[in-house]
Amino acid sequence: MFALIIIGVLLVIAIFFYNSLVGKKNQVTNAFSAIDVMLKKRFDLIPNLVEVVKQYTNYEQATLSKIVELRSKAVSGNISDSEKASIDAQLSGSIKGLMVNVENYPDLKANTNFINLQSTWTESEEQIAAARRTYNSAVTDYNNAIMMFPGNMFAGILNFQPMVVLTTAEEERKNVSAKDLFNS
Repeated sequence: MFALIIIGVLLVIAIFFYNSLVGKKNQVTNAFSAIDVMLKKRFDLIPNLVEVVKQYTNYEQATLSKIVELRSKAVSGNISDSEKASIDAQLSGSIKGLMVNVENYPDLKANTNFINLQSTWTESEEQIAAARRTYNSAVTDYNNAIMMFPGNMFAGILNFQPMVVLTTAEEERKNVSAKDLFNS
C-alpha cells in the first residue's frame, strides 16, 4: 500500500513537471510567432517606403534594391528562423542607413506620406523590440525550468533542449557616431 502511494505521488510530480515544461516551451513558440507577426507588418511597410523614397532620390538605388531583395527573401516563406533573424538584422541596418540619408532630401522629409510611413515604421520597430523582450523572457523561463533541479532530471529524460535567446549583432552594440552618420 505504501509503495502504491509513493508511486502515485511520483507519477503526479512527473506529470506536473512534464506539463510545466510543455507549457513553457509553448510560451516560447507563441512569443516567437508574435515576433513573426511584427516582422510581417514591417515587411509589408517596405514596398510603400521604397516607392515614396524612390520618387525623391537618385543615388540611393543600390540601397533600395538591397532592401527590396532582403524583403523578398524574408517573405519567401521557406527560410529558417535563424535565417529570418539574419535577414531582419541586415534589413534593419539598411533601413537605418536610408532613414539617415533622408536628411539629404528636404522635400522627402516634408512629404506627408513619408512622415506617416516613418512614424508607422518607428511604431513597428518598438513593437518588434517588445516582442523580442517577451520572447527572451519566455526562453529564459523555459531554460531555467529545464536546467534547475528537479526539472533538469525530467527535461533530460524527456529530451527538452535549451533554446537560444535573441541577441544584438556586434555592429549594433557599437557606439554610434552622429558625425559619421551624416558624413556617409
